[in-house]
Amino acid sequence: MRPIGYLFKRVAQRPDWLAAQNVEDIYSLSGCMSKDFADYINYWRHNGFWLFDSPSIIRDTARQNGISLEGLKLFYYEAHELQYDDEQHIWIPFEPEQSFPTDIQAPVNVALEGFDVTSFYAGTSPECSPLSCNGCATEIPTNRHCLFPTFEAAKQALESGKFANAEPGPYRIIGVYSVRNA
Repeated sequence: MRPIGYLFKRVAQRPDWLAAQNVEDIYSLSGCMSKDFADYINYWRHNGFWLFDSPSIIRDTARQNGISLEGLKLFYYEAHELQYDDEQHIWIPFEPEQSFPTDIQAPVNVALEGFDVTSFYAGTSPECSPLSCNGCATEIPTNRHCLFPTFEAAKQALESGKFANAEPGPYRIIGVYSVRNA
């Protein structure tokens, strides 16, 4: 796993239509359900993984643009070094976009919450997380945050076709960490 950055999010509670009763809330990287702090791409402060190198960059961006971070949760993310091409059924490398500097500051106090699988069809910013966005958590076991409990479970779900016809890939396995004392 390698660092890919930070993001403040509005954590959504499990919607009624998601019939995964063990799920309490959605910690996915995707902004489909748990919304990002802003439409941040327009501020051009993100790194080559289309996230942020540090919490302070997010705070500065929010302050400069009158965006409140009150009530939001800060997450730190890591990604598996390879992404899964669901059409060819192979693992392939990916790199940060070189036109954006990427210098991610190591977190000080984080807790691993689980592993997400996120689509990156455009190859830039995170798109959908089929566990929550497509309701796959109804059929695939997850933890209370709608994440896989282990990396191995996420990898096995991809390789066995559990996300077939969910979203166009490729898919990346994302380690989701909550940042404490943010």
